[in-house]
Amino acid sequence: MTSLRKLGTSDLLVFPLALGGNVFGWTADRAQSFAVLDAYTAAGGNFVDTADTYSSWAPGNRGGESETIIGEWLAARGNRADVLIATKAGAHPDFKGLAPATLRAAVDESLQRLGTDHIDLFYTHYDDPSVPVEEFVPVLDQLVRDGKVRAIAASNISPERLREALDFSAREGLAAYSALQPHYNLVSRDTYEGGLRDLVEREGLAAVPYYALASGFLTGKYRPGTEVDSARAGGAAKHLESDRGRKVLAALDRVAEAHGAEPATVALAWLAAQPTVAAPIASARTVEQLPALLALADLTLTGEDLAALTAASD
Repeated sequence: MTSLRKLGTSDLLVFPLALGGNVFGWTADRAQSFAVLDAYTAAGGNFVDTADTYSSWAPGNRGGESETIIGEWLAARGNRADVLIATKAGAHPDFKGLAPATLRAAVDESLQRLGTDHIDLFYTHYDDPSVPVEEFVPVLDQLVRDGKVRAIAASNISPERLREALDFSAREGLAAYSALQPHYNLVSRDTYEGGLRDLVEREGLAAVPYYALASGFLTGKYRPGTEVDSARAGGAAKHLESDRGRKVLAALDRVAEAHGAEPATVALAWLAAQPTVAAPIASARTVEQLPALLALADLTLTGEDLAALTAASD
């Protein structure tokens, strides 16, 4: 049985791979989403990540489609107590920003779509510099006190604002951010490493990185001269144009071959081995894509492996 990891300063214990829900209601329909969720939890997974805005960008969608599908799945399976649900607010077309009234309304809408009375991990999706921490942190604290949210976290925030929010929580005795969701992977390290990671480590928070596979690039399926049928192909393929991208692919291939593993598994294992990282986020639109992601839980890279991958990504 895969051991669960403590999520920062919260009391949540999470599987080392968070299942990304961004594809639910977008590139994965309801039936596909149910199948992926079933396979993930059958393998011991317990940490599902979504947001109220998923997938408002898709034609005909309004936002909330992912939460709705997850809520219907929880109701159908009767397993709410076994699954930790993480969602975010602040980017939904109808609930943008962190104004107190907006946050409260967004949470209630998420709870309704998810068909639950609580959210296990609630993120402020994007920082909103127009709202002082003195205004939105007390709202987050009240959500915890009301039992609507178990733990709070941040995403897309500067080290300065994160420091300000943590200091305010400590000074006022309010609920504090326990985790951070940064953009972080083998071809995007400066989006987290440095001041942000130093602060997270110093404060005992956990990182739950998004774009863990760089929109699919780190699966190894993007190669010169190949075409991939994916809604995210353009963003992933651009990494082939950089020296770093090509070096990382070569290093992934070498390490994957040594372990008899998939490149995606190796990329996730590198991320999971980095300081502060509790569980990378990766999504699958089909059940067939899941095994390489889940294998992260059973792959331990050597110090030599980690050093080679880190060097290739410098």
